Amino acid sequence: MKVHVNPDICAGFGICTGIAPEVFELHEDGYATVLVSEVGPEDEDMMRRAASQCPAQAISLSEDSSG
Repeated sequence: MKVHVNPDICAGFGICTGIAPEVFELHEDGYATVLVSEVGPEDEDMMRRAASQCPAQAISLSEDSSG
């Protein structure tokens, strides 16, 4: 699963960093960035939770699987 944060939409709430600190961090400008752009199946539920709880709906997920 691929993870993306839209920097034009992110409002820097930081909920995603609380849910998945190994995937998201707040950049020095106060907005979320993705540390790991693709996560394994074991983290997919956590990514869906982070995306659904983002107040700005700035997190997008895609099921693209290469290989």
